[in-house]
Amino acid sequence: MASSERTVVWFRRDLRIDDNPALAAAARDGAVLPVFIWCPADEGQFYPGRCSRWWLKQSLPHLSQSLESLGCPLVLIRAESTLEALLRCIDSVGATRLVYNHLYDPVSLVRDDKIKKELSALGISIQSFNGDLLYEPWEIYDDSGLAFTTFNMYWEKCMELPIDVSPSLAPWKLVPVPGLESVRSCSVDDLGLESSKDEESSNALLRRAWSPGWRNAEKMLEEFVSHGLLEYSKHGMKVEGATTSLLSPYIHFGEVSVRKVYQLVRMQQIKWENEGTSEAEESIHFFMRSIDEERFKSWRQGMTGYPLVDAGMRELWATGWTHNRIRVIISSFAVKFLLIPWTWGMKYFWDVLLDADLESDILGWQYISGSLPDGHELSRLDNPEVQGQKYDPDGVYVRTWIPELARMPTEWIHHPWDAPSCILEVAGVELGFNYPKPIVDLHIARECLDDAISTMWQLDTAEKLAELDGEVVEDNLSNIKTFDIPKVVLRETSPYALPIDQRVPHASSKDHNLKSKVLKASNRSSICVDMIRSSKMEATSSVANSPVSRKRSFCETAFHVPSYSSSAEVHSHIQDHGGSLVGPSRYLLQEAGRNCVDEVEDSSTADSGSSISRQRKAA
Repeated sequence: MASSERTVVWFRRDLRIDDNPALAAAARDGAVLPVFIWCPADEGQFYPGRCSRWWLKQSLPHLSQSLESLGCPLVLIRAESTLEALLRCIDSVGATRLVYNHLYDPVSLVRDDKIKKELSALGISIQSFNGDLLYEPWEIYDDSGLAFTTFNMYWEKCMELPIDVSPSLAPWKLVPVPGLESVRSCSVDDLGLESSKDEESSNALLRRAWSPGWRNAEKMLEEFVSHGLLEYSKHGMKVEGATTSLLSPYIHFGEVSVRKVYQLVRMQQIKWENEGTSEAEESIHFFMRSIDEERFKSWRQGMTGYPLVDAGMRELWATGWTHNRIRVIISSFAVKFLLIPWTWGMKYFWDVLLDADLESDILGWQYISGSLPDGHELSRLDNPEVQGQKYDPDGVYVRTWIPELARMPTEWIHHPWDAPSCILEVAGVELGFNYPKPIVDLHIARECLDDAISTMWQLDTAEKLAELDGEVVEDNLSNIKTFDIPKVVLRETSPYALPIDQRVPHASSKDHNLKSKVLKASNRSSICVDMIRSSKMEATSSVANSPVSRKRSFCETAFHVPSYSSSAEVHSHIQDHGGSLVGPSRYLLQEAGRNCVDEVEDSSTADSGSSISRQRKAA
């Protein structure tokens, strides 16, 4: 131990002992006070959803037990202000230093910048570390010194650079700070992560499927590298069964580091190369890269009449997770088929995803809607029937999550509306009664999407012409509140002129409201909606109660799909943001962030976000 310094270790989304540079630095230099602060006020409108809060509630005791076994328990604090809570901890034990690992979402950047300035002014030493990425976002530029706008070029650049995969060693012992007993700690229940009995009931499904905690994360990683990685390129795009690593929630909460994932995969690659296992190379490469309110409600409940979409939405509700390919399909369906604003879908994902990330979801949904340079084309409209035949050719995934279609022959499983009446009768399927008819026909969706895009460009042209004439044309969506998302920029000065712990992005002080140029089609909605087939199903029968199963790495787990999947919080949010039928937006948000998909897709159809997205979601 180099000194007797007293250090507060601020845990956030780095809930692990192994390869935790902030914890390692504090343990090496003196006595430590590990702290986790739950401050809902800091999260604002991006307060974590039910599934994320459930995971956190399970993971914190796991971390606390590990820290206590090393000699120092984790202090849990529920606070109205993170800054004030940190100040109280520092004053109580006479700490002289605060350490933490970087976070990169806009909300965290603003908060961290404020805390660093306030504490530094009081003479407290602040150190922050890269505990999350192979490369910091400001370390990778193109030959012109600019940030990359496409993932392929970014990936190629990364592969040319050396990668330090030496993880920080886990401390074998922690020395608690004197005066630890003066710091008031609460129980994990007192944090209020599960806000109601209804949430606890819904979370019972998650408990059957997942085992949060950093030791469980390492087991999942080792299991995948040993048994799943070799055939990842062959089976990784299949949506049924455990074909992916299932590591995304563990990575999101920092229960396993990206460095460790990369290290184990690379070691396995070298082993296979020595053994002459040629088919492993592709798998290694693939893995490392890796409306109106009623229609929105039908989409959330998995009652659109398109089996693959409905299966994905039901799995998402029941487990808090779904395959990256399914995420692309269900989000694209919402934006392009139903013309649902991507912000609605993002808020719903935020509520139900275990691995929900602010920067990930923002960029992911904009990618799908065609708002990013390397995103989907605005006019792209993927046919769920074709995608079902491609990614679930035997219908196993659909039958797992839609028991109503369990007896449908494979030939018709992805388009039951085309099946002969005799086939439907034998399969026990009555369209419009126990399973809905398609909420919108393909050709109608195409017409409405083209119309929305055309009108969007007309509005864009009119606005530019008005600006040339010195006039101001009010955006036709100005009455709809927008999300207050701070714009993240990189300092223009060379990052290497700054200390390592200062090389982080900062948030601009100005308010950067996103200005969307989209169609408010209230004057056209009657034309499109009249052509949309609506289901006669009652909302209460939206999701079957039949038991279904999902294979996990450790065990076979049965789920009972709930009879509904609506979210009161999402409903309230939609009410606050208007109920207009809105087309896809074309505005760009070029911020550091991660993609909303669980695992990075191949270059031809990849969900492309930013450098952070690709490193975090590559597992």
